[in-house]
Formats: sequence, structure tokens, C-alpha cells
Amino acid sequence: MAALDDKNPLLGETTCGSLLQQLQQIWDEVGETDEERDKMLLQLEQECLDVYKRKVNQAAKSRAHLLQELADAKVELLSLLSALGEKTFVGIPDKTTGTIKEQLAAIAPTLEKLMKLKEERLQEFSDVQSQIQKICGEISGTTERVERPAVDESDLSLKKLDEFHAHLQELQKEKSERLHKVLEFVSTVHDLCAVLGMDFFSAVTEVHPSLNDSTGVQCKSISNDTLSRLAKTVLALKEDKRQRLQKLQNLATQLIDLWNLMDTPEEERNLFNHVTCNISASVDEVTIPGALALDLIEQAEVEVERLDKLKASKMKEIAFKRQAELEEIFAHARIEIDSEAARGKIMVLIDFGNVEPADLLADMDNQIAKAKEEALSRKDILDKVEKWMSACEEESWLDDYNRDDNRYNASRGAHFNLKRAEKARLLVNKIPALVDTLVTKTRAWEQDHGISFTYDGVPLLAMLDEYAMLRHDREEEKRRLRDQKKFHEQLSKEQEAMFGSTPSPARQVSMKKAVGPRANAGANGTAGRRLSLPAHQNGSRSINKDGKRDSSRPIAPVNYVSISKEDAASHISGTEPVPSTP
Repeated sequence: MAALDDKNPLLGETTCGSLLQQLQQIWDEVGETDEERDKMLLQLEQECLDVYKRKVNQAAKSRAHLLQELADAKVELLSLLSALGEKTFVGIPDKTTGTIKEQLAAIAPTLEKLMKLKEERLQEFSDVQSQIQKICGEISGTTERVERPAVDESDLSLKKLDEFHAHLQELQKEKSERLHKVLEFVSTVHDLCAVLGMDFFSAVTEVHPSLNDSTGVQCKSISNDTLSRLAKTVLALKEDKRQRLQKLQNLATQLIDLWNLMDTPEEERNLFNHVTCNISASVDEVTIPGALALDLIEQAEVEVERLDKLKASKMKEIAFKRQAELEEIFAHARIEIDSEAARGKIMVLIDFGNVEPADLLADMDNQIAKAKEEALSRKDILDKVEKWMSACEEESWLDDYNRDDNRYNASRGAHFNLKRAEKARLLVNKIPALVDTLVTKTRAWEQDHGISFTYDGVPLLAMLDEYAMLRHDREEEKRRLRDQKKFHEQLSKEQEAMFGSTPSPARQVSMKKAVGPRANAGANGTAGRRLSLPAHQNGSRSINKDGKRDSSRPIAPVNYVSISKEDAASHISGTEPVPSTP
């Protein structure tokens, strides 16, 4: 037992040699044979060998495991670098020497950093892809909630991430443009609905519920379907606006025409200013809310219908007003028409309903337009006729003045008459040229129009021809009177020389006006007809309706012959009238 307690004095602990010594001492004490001792030693040696082998195997397995870990770490390192798109990375060990554990310890921090970077990249890719997926869903109109998109871990490079970000920016820009377009459409729908008097919220909610103003701007639908439906809604509202405006303008035109026909007072017209104010406006110019509401159009329709019925009851009054306007135009144009026959025809047409009121008024408007056109074509000649007649009046006054033996007496007002006589002589000297101009213009007018130019029913050329003949006769009469006066003066001188005393002056023959009836042919070849001439012989003036003299314009003398109503009617229709014999 003492041998068992032996210790190695150097090691201070039990060793295999000390134990072997104790075992030999025990064997010696026991008396084991050498054979038994060798056998037991072999057994001990085998058991030690087995222990070593087991330890070696364990060490080999541990080494293989560490090598596999090192290889896996290197593979993972390369995989991470490839996935992250990093060709180089700070922290990668440059040396591949040293023990396995040293190599593992060197590569572990780098792997940890790359794994953390990978997780961050995965989160970035997931976020950007989620945003892309959301915007694509908004554009396509997909409302189903989808899971987060799967990230491709094989490519987590910054280049790939930048591509996703660029795509996201494009989608965000498209979303912004779509949202702006949606808001523009919604604003246009709002303005159109306001003008048309429609419910805006119902119109946009029918397109998409998110377009209601109660929802946020970012929550509004921007899908293709929403944009398409909004565009169709805007087009439909614009077309509705155009049709309503056209209808309202037609109604406004009818209202104004009816008002003008019936002389509607301004106070009554002002009640429909909201209708007539847009009569010439374009579609884009009408922006007042409610300007094209249906109730406003219905109100205008009711008013037009009421005025139409009122117009039918006042048709005679309106037609006679038109006829009076037509007669006034003909009167100023010195065209003679049968007013009673025209008014009687209007009465018959209205009473028996042989013509529509609108057609009758349109026909009368057409007659008025033609009458104005004809009056305009006659104006130049009529102006010269007025000058001619005025000159003829002055000529008549001058003849009376020249026959007055007391014209040079110093009576009151004699100097005024003298001045007037001087002016009258200048004017009378222009009559032949004025008559020639009238004849030329009248013939040109008749050639252009194919009818005779009449003045108050009398052919103007016949009046001018007769005036020329009467003027010639008057000149002949003046010449005859001068010769007769000379003869009497000569006879008086001879008697005075023969008898030595002055005989009583012969009774002078009074000058007669050469305006007596003439059996000459008129301008149209009809014999024995007296044509009307200017009132230049007796200085007469026209007589107004009150029986008083109208000094504003001369009229024809009593020997005028008015043309018949049938001739006037043929003149209006464009045919040549046939003068009647007196």
C-alpha cells in the first residue's frame, strides 16, 4: 500500500510509472507469475491504445467539423458578397494560414457584418417592392390586399435596388400625374354640374366612390377605369352643355323675335335677361352656375309657347304694322301702290288661315327688304327730281316776279325779292342740265330694271318730256309777246308821227301760262293723256292731311294724272304699266 502512495516528486502527482511500480509491488506481494504479469501488461497496453485511438478519432472529427465550418464560412462569405454585389469588403482576412480556429475566428466578424447587411438589404428590397406593388395595384384598380412580395435573395446588389427605386419613382410620377388628371376631371365635372344645375356628388360617386370630396386626395382612385369613366363623364356633360346652350339660344332668339313683333315693354323683357344674355356666347364662355339648368330652359319654353299663342291673336295687328312699314317705304320712294287691296288680302289670309302666320310675316319681311332695295336704287333719281321741282317752283316765282310792274318800287321787302330773283335766275339756268341728267339716269335705271320709272304713278320720262315741250311753248309764247309788244310800239310811233299826238296805249295782252292742255302723246305713246308736271306755273305747294299748304316739298299741280292701282301693282311686280286715258 505504501507503493500506491508514491508520487512523482517532480510532478507532484500520480503518474503511469508510479502506478506501474505500485502494480509490480502488488504483484510481488501477491506472487503473480511472469506470464500473468505479461498478460496483464498487454491488457493495460491495449486499453491505453484504445483510449488513444478514441481520443484521436474525436480529435479528427473535431478537426473535420472545423474544416467544414471554415469551408462553409468561406462559401457563405462568397455567396453574400455575390448576392450583395460586393467585390470587396472591409474586414475580409487576407491570410489563409494559421490554425483552423484562428481562420474561423478571423472570418466570423466579416460574416456577421455581411449577414446584418443582407438583412438590411432584404428589408429595403421588401419595402420598395411593396410600394411598387401598391402603386401598380392602384393603377390597375386592384383593391384586393396582397401579401408582401417575395424578395429574390440571389441578387441584393445596390444596382438592383437602384433599379427598383427608379421604377418606383416612375410609378410615383405616373401616380402624381394620374392624380392631377383625376383632380382636373373632378374639377371640370364640378364646374359643368354647376352650370347645368346637376348634383355633383352623385355624378362623381357614380364614377367611383373615392372621388367624393369627403375622402382625402391621396385616397382617390387613379385607375385606368376611373380615368376612362371620368373622361366619358366629362364628354357627356360637355355635349349636354352644348345641346342645352344651343336650345337656350334658339329659345332666346325666338323670344327676341316675338318681343320685337309685339313691341314687348322693356320691363317684361328684363325678366328673361338670364336667358338672352347668352344668346351669342360660346360653350366655353358660359360659366355662371345654373345658367343652363333644366328648369330655366323649361321656363323659357313656357314663355315662348305663351308668346306664340299671343302672337296668333295679334297677327292682324302685327301684319298691318308690317304693311304700314311697307307703305311708308313706297311713299318715301314715290311709288304708288294699292294699300286697301293689300290690307284686304292680309285680312283674307289671316281669317281663312290660308297661310301660316310665320310664313306671312316672312313674306312681308321679304317684301320690305325688296322695297328698301328698290327705294335705295331710286334715291339718287328722286333726289334730283326734288331739286328739279324746287327749281321749277323758283322758275314759276321768277315768272310771276318778272310780270310784276311794281317790282322795282321801293316797297317793303323789295330788296329781298331782288336777291331771291338773282338766285332764282342762277337756279333756273341749271334746269336744262338737270333735266338732261335726270333723263340719262332714268333711262339707265329703266334699262337695268326692265320697268318704267314712275313718280307717284306717272312715268318720269313722260313728265320730263312734257316739261320740255311746255318749256319750249312758253319760250315761244314769250317770244311772240315780245314781237307783239314791238309791233304795238312801232304802231304807236307811226300814229304819233302821222297825227301828232300820242294815242292811248293799246291794251296789253296778258301773258298766259303755257300750261294748258296739250294733245300730245305721252312717253308711252298714248295720245291725249295729260301727264303730271312740276308746279312751276302757279307756285302751288303740296297740301297736307289737314288741308294746309306744306311748304316743305312741292307737289304736282292740278293737271297731274295719277296712275291706276293696276299699273302700280304691275310696277311692284316688275312689269311695265299701261297708262290709262283720262
